[in-house]
Amino acid sequence: MFEKLIARPTLVTVITLILCVLGIAAALRIPVQMIPDLDVRVISVRTNWPGATPQDVEKEILVEQEEYLRNLPNLSRIEATASGGSAEIELEFPLGTDITQMLIRVNNALSQVPAYPEAVDEPRIYANSFSSNAFMFLSVTPLPGNPRQLDMDLVQDFVEDTVKTRLASVPGISEVGVYGGVERQVQILVDPARLAHRGLTLLDVREALRSRNRDRSAGTVDAGKRQYLLRTLGRFESMEELSALVLARRGDSIIRLSDVASVRLDHFEESNITSLDGQQNIFMMLRKEAGSNVIDIKRAVMQEIAAINRDTLAPAGMQLTRIADDVVYVEESLRNVWQNLALGALLASAVMFGFLRSSRATLVGVMGIPVCIIIAFLGLLVAGRTINVISLAGIAFAIGMTLDNSIVVLESIELERRRGADRLRAAAEGVRQVWPAVFASTMTTVLVFVPVAFVEQEAGQLYSDVAIAISAAILASMVVAVTLLPTAAARLDFAADDNAGRARPGSAVRDATLGAVGRILATPRKRALCIVGGSALSIAIIWLLTPPAEYLPEGEEPKVFVSMNAPPGYNLAAMRAIAAEIEQYLQPHVRAERTDFARGRTGMPPVQYYNMRVRASSLRIISEPVHPGDVEALMDALSAKFREYPGMRAFAARGSIITSNQGGTRSINLDISGPDLGEIYAVAQAAYLRAKEIFDNPRIQSQPTSLALAQPLVEVRPHWERAAELGLSADEVGFVVAALTDGSYVDEFFLDDDKIDIYLYSAAGRDIELETLPQLPVYTPNGEVLPLGALVEIVETVDTSSVRRVNGRRTVTLNVIPPRSVALESGVQIVREELVEYLRERGDIPARVDVVISGAADQLDATREALFSNYLVALLVIYLLMVAIFNHWGHPLLIITSIPVGIAGGIVGLWLLNQVGAWLPALGLAQVVQPFDMISMLGFLILMGTVVNNPILVVHRAVQNCRQDGMPPLAAVREAVEVRLRPIAMSTITTLFGLAPLVFLPGAGTELYRGVGVIVMFGIIGAALVTLTLLPALTVAVLSLHTRASPAASARGAPDR
Repeated sequence: MFEKLIARPTLVTVITLILCVLGIAAALRIPVQMIPDLDVRVISVRTNWPGATPQDVEKEILVEQEEYLRNLPNLSRIEATASGGSAEIELEFPLGTDITQMLIRVNNALSQVPAYPEAVDEPRIYANSFSSNAFMFLSVTPLPGNPRQLDMDLVQDFVEDTVKTRLASVPGISEVGVYGGVERQVQILVDPARLAHRGLTLLDVREALRSRNRDRSAGTVDAGKRQYLLRTLGRFESMEELSALVLARRGDSIIRLSDVASVRLDHFEESNITSLDGQQNIFMMLRKEAGSNVIDIKRAVMQEIAAINRDTLAPAGMQLTRIADDVVYVEESLRNVWQNLALGALLASAVMFGFLRSSRATLVGVMGIPVCIIIAFLGLLVAGRTINVISLAGIAFAIGMTLDNSIVVLESIELERRRGADRLRAAAEGVRQVWPAVFASTMTTVLVFVPVAFVEQEAGQLYSDVAIAISAAILASMVVAVTLLPTAAARLDFAADDNAGRARPGSAVRDATLGAVGRILATPRKRALCIVGGSALSIAIIWLLTPPAEYLPEGEEPKVFVSMNAPPGYNLAAMRAIAAEIEQYLQPHVRAERTDFARGRTGMPPVQYYNMRVRASSLRIISEPVHPGDVEALMDALSAKFREYPGMRAFAARGSIITSNQGGTRSINLDISGPDLGEIYAVAQAAYLRAKEIFDNPRIQSQPTSLALAQPLVEVRPHWERAAELGLSADEVGFVVAALTDGSYVDEFFLDDDKIDIYLYSAAGRDIELETLPQLPVYTPNGEVLPLGALVEIVETVDTSSVRRVNGRRTVTLNVIPPRSVALESGVQIVREELVEYLRERGDIPARVDVVISGAADQLDATREALFSNYLVALLVIYLLMVAIFNHWGHPLLIITSIPVGIAGGIVGLWLLNQVGAWLPALGLAQVVQPFDMISMLGFLILMGTVVNNPILVVHRAVQNCRQDGMPPLAAVREAVEVRLRPIAMSTITTLFGLAPLVFLPGAGTELYRGVGVIVMFGIIGAALVTLTLLPALTVAVLSLHTRASPAASARGAPDR
């Protein structure tokens, strides 16, 4: 077979070129992202109810919706939050759930809710995943100098109608969020005296308006040959028409709305304020669709921004600017991987030339690198994956590995040439001699990734890109090594370029290595000592140096998200005053020089920008330091500033492209559940304080943000007997109280294509003081005028500002992010033993309260269990594959022994990287900290498929020497090591140099794959050492036993095996 292929070079070349063309076309068509798209696991349901208290939202919306949603199939967790004016439910499903089908089920379930209270908006349903976080932040501000004197509070509807719709139409954009400003509102300000003078009530105004404000279709009317559509028009088309509404007719006189009230187009009460670098703005966030090309999206968005500014905003006196985006980080990360990939390929090629000393031979050996890279892109396209940092890192890892097969085949061809065969014969015979070993090493590397398909957590989805990239490249390298390489080798002379004859470089090192191997194998005692010592050292390293685990790398970009959570009862005016002080503190540091910070004159590093969002309950800042290394200092400075305000809680987190921007990959969540909010808050407060004691400067936030029943609440309790006498129902009393204070919803007004809510107020509008509440006049259907205090009892109390429910139970969740010096696994153990158990022993956790650890801690345990079980599956797959190749059940066990040593080598590499990285600041360099996260653990899976490659060569040759040539075991192993030493050295060193740039060169995105690289790199070093020490000793021992057993078995007439 090989002779026929080698004899047809044109066919081989054409097929290779076709595959390359297809691969290049695939590379140009694959979407570019930062990380792979993660399966959507969460469906969110948001329901707005303007003006409603959290208590009413919980009873009237959440409980009703939960009743129908909890019956959804495969629902693993349901989180519900009731806050002032809104309800939000998050439904979490297992990975692999058909989210499109589930969206339909969620919509159907919500449609079964019998009825919502008046003024409740229709629920909105969203599907979320971590990989669909907002990737671009925009700002709408007035033009310099504000020539149109715009009030940014009033432009939200304009931005929603013009800017948002155009940005949402950009291909690849899934959602455009708009924050800041307020929605428009039609306000009817009723004069109570004039209303009473005409014998009308607020209820009369509401009923008159609703009965009139309707359009009704009346079908069709035929006239001759024509058919007319028929409508009865009732909706108001202007403020003047609304003011002319007829409320009642008394004899010949008509009472219109304008007689008792004034009508104006205004806006809702401000609930949040946004600003950019101290200037009020409208803040916008863009999310992308799954599978879209984030770089192409940014390019299209920037073009659309230019068009929006030119056509829409500039004439209106505004401008739309980009604040920041993740695409810059994506481009830097991808550029960094590409550079490392190219540098690794060059270094590997240089190493190969150093061994071969022949440019032609080197060219033949390395020509598979571009082919394998191109075919890897083809594999990504066929598998439906994307070009991202993870998949490119997988291709980069494969650079050195792709040369392994070429090196083995090239060395075998060279060996046949030295034996006197001509080029064509040497090429064919060389491939025939080693193709079983090449096939075995390739399949062990590829099949080891099969269990990745069974890891269902987010880590498994990230692994799949590496698995596909490496598998495609390695399979391509095998095909190249047994087809393209011998075809080229049959037609090229491998003479050394320096005319130094056939002298080989490094002969002294080779002789010294072979001498050392010979001494280890010299006596049974030395062999036994090597086996025991190597095994004991590997076990000791794995036992002592294995670090505590993290879940996923944070995928950190130099962006910070810092929030200040206010105690219950703060209003927007108070928070606005605090925001003004913080703006004064931050403004001098915007794009400032770093000198003062570097010299310690200030704790605040210079920032590129700061975007602030202020609400009554919180203040949130998104910012980015001028120097990426100042992220931690920026978080600490802002947190310290926030804590200067009494009662305020600060929480800071780095931006992440893998998970939520709330420290999600390192968050230890404590779900504290029970029936009584007071008990839950007491336990949560105790846990909060205890977490501060057991960790050094942890970052802690709570959901809800307040841990006390301290929200001031005014309860209006009607005297129902008196209300019945006056003809007032419960709904009417509630409507009157709302209208006299914060306004009450009446109906909707259509302005162009917008629906604008109509609200009814007293003439005083929203300017009602708490002390005057009992004196507000109430006009009854009987024509009486009473103070509100005569009709109701007004009680001041306290309650919660937010209600959170998990799986139907009231719950507070504490997110504890330990300091970076404490790994997540250690943090979970500390929380379990020193927080939860400590509180239980002190009796601080009542029997009715449950405390459960969840979040990243849960995911860490589940992923680690899945990985461990799949390691065993991969080990079994490798073993069975080698049994089939060697046709022996025992010899593959010799090769398997290299795996623990490879794992030990990887652990040593991770330990060394962190030890050396800790000393780098002393040299003026940035510290390198590489956590032992779930992606780094993928390195062990890669090792299981790669560290067996060199042992396969040695064992295969040694067994062949014993079986076919009848050599004694010691001589057979010596000869195998001597013959295979050069390809082992070449493949090991080329792989190491191919990986070196990924491990040692810093840059954006390296934290995602550096751990994998260092584990694979040092694991291969460990495997190379064991291939020349422990493995030969063990192979001699096993073959000797087999040799002694065979004659005895033959004498008894037994088979060999």
